[in-house]
Amino acid sequence: QVQLVESGGGLVQAGGSLRLSCAASGRTVAQYAMGWFRQAPGKEREFVAAITWNGGLTYYGDSVKGLFTISRDNAKNTVYLQMNSLKPEDSAVYYCAVDRAPFSSNSASYYRQKVNYAYWGQGTQVTVSS
Repeated sequence: QVQLVESGGGLVQAGGSLRLSCAASGRTVAQYAMGWFRQAPGKEREFVAAITWNGGLTYYGDSVKGLFTISRDNAKNTVYLQMNSLKPEDSAVYYCAVDRAPFSSNSASYYRQKVNYAYWGQGTQVTVSS
């Protein structure tokens, strides 16, 4: 079992930045890709970013490409999401998740699908004011 705890959310003005963290416990996630998703009220949970097990490849949703950066520190069993130039439409609960299998596919389409993640955190709220 893996437990994931997100932190770093909060209220920020448009144009500001936040850095989210997701700390894993229970076992190492160093061999697993990790992803970030977000869900706004009344909307589907959408893909934000993913990073392969060694950090060698990263993937982003179209709306955050060039603005958000995903990274990881396997020694700390932690993944990060640096969010810059935030917009009100970025407001959502942000969730991190662990890939269902180690060293899995490096396909972008694979990481966009929620079904390919086995464990999820409880989420952290991000609110961007205009």
